[in-house]
Amino acid sequence: MGAQTFTVTGMTCGHCVSSVTEEVSELAGVSDVAVELETGRVTVTADRELAPDEVRAAVEEAGYSLAG
Repeated sequence: MGAQTFTVTGMTCGHCVSSVTEEVSELAGVSDVAVELETGRVTVTADRELAPDEVRAAVEEAGYSLAG
């Protein structure tokens, strides 16, 4: 499918990055998650298109918010 990019707010440290990466990685079909702490950009590679709501739920489970 390819990569989709989302913006996460509230991340301040490496632990934040780890938490978001772990939760988003658990979504079905996800093969890679790249998180940029400085920008809040999260690039998710999956074998299907992910619904923003499912990504939002994973990010919120980690304790952060999806922008937009």
